[in-house]
Amino acid sequence: MLTDYRFDTLPGQVGQELGVTPWMTVDQTQIDQFAECTGDRQWIHVDVERCKTDSPYGRPIAHGFLTLSLLARLLMDLGLVPPDVSQAINAGVNNVRFKTPVRAGARVRARARIASAERKGEGRILATASAVLEVEGEKDPALGADVTVMLFRGAQP
Repeated sequence: MLTDYRFDTLPGQVGQELGVTPWMTVDQTQIDQFAECTGDRQWIHVDVERCKTDSPYGRPIAHGFLTLSLLARLLMDLGLVPPDVSQAINAGVNNVRFKTPVRAGARVRARARIASAERKGEGRILATASAVLEVEGEKDPALGADVTVMLFRGAQP
């Protein structure tokens, strides 16, 4: 984890690792809820019995967009938004590449570094984190992405 990570120090921390989150389990309930929410109920995600016989993975896999959503959650857990920021707005996700499937029951974690931090006028910084979602026991990550947020300075003490 970065030390002294604040709005004003962020531009000087470009290139440094933000940190690594603890492992979290991606379970079948999460996958089913995501399928229900998005309408993507392909058997490879939700049919446990069929996956045992017909899937090359032996069990259901998480939707790619579920894993991308989990990356966003884990980046927040990691502290991408400095504590003295009053507001953070998603500004985009670039260079998303899905590399390794996440099987139901697998554990994932995020690893990120500060890729850029551009001042955008008084009290605003456009920050990008280059991140990967690692899968425990896998050589390649589930995905890699550059996540960009607009940060607004909090009230000054």
